[in-house]
Amino acid sequence: MKILVCISHVPDTTAKIQFTANGAALDPAGVQFVINPYDEFGLTKALQLKESQGGTVTVVTYGDASVEATLRKALAIGADDAVRLDGVPTDALQVASELATYADGQGYDLIICGQESIDYNGGIVPGALAAKLDVPFVNACIGLEISGSNATLLREMDGGKEELTATLPMVIGGKKGLVEESELRIPNMRGIMTARTKPLAVTALAGAAATTSALSFAKPAPKAAVQLIDASNLDELVRRLHEEAKVI
Repeated sequence: MKILVCISHVPDTTAKIQFTANGAALDPAGVQFVINPYDEFGLTKALQLKESQGGTVTVVTYGDASVEATLRKALAIGADDAVRLDGVPTDALQVASELATYADGQGYDLIICGQESIDYNGGIVPGALAAKLDVPFVNACIGLEISGSNATLLREMDGGKEELTATLPMVIGGKKGLVEESELRIPNMRGIMTARTKPLAVTALAGAAATTSALSFAKPAPKAAVQLIDASNLDELVRRLHEEAKVI
């Protein structure tokens, strides 16, 4: 089985985010970047399928040279090779187009994405990628079993879960549940050393144009200081809830 795992290079959830002076972009200075958590579930599932059924696992991301550390981590976890689409992504549909151009004709049986990245939380790329490749797509996937060219999948839906079947090739958008957190792979020393010698190819972009652009970013307003009101002063409490908090 030939599997492609799409990896996003995202800020660590504990990082303190700052924006550039004009507020138009993230300031990466001092920010620790990691593999998108949803993609980690997908990568682990891909490695499990490789171990049970044979095949190869390739990881791919779209970015400049700064993302290569994230790809090397994926190689250390167990991927066989990596591909970097050389550019700076600015638009989800642009990313999907470039990924589709790369994957088309490569013979991948299964393409695994995280259902969304934790930076922009758009959730656009997996479905758009499947549409451009004209293959089946299942999002919010929390279960996957492969038998030959047939897949049985479980996905979350409003109010429950849904079981589906599909024929490979296909794209899935995975999340927690695709594998358990306890199953996630952690690079060991041997994996880290081996990753240095595994192939990491850099591929030129096909030239897909961005269809959107970010005008500005801003942080949420800081939380206001706690105001304490004497328990006996109900009139003041009601007044503040009505006039200041505007909840009544």
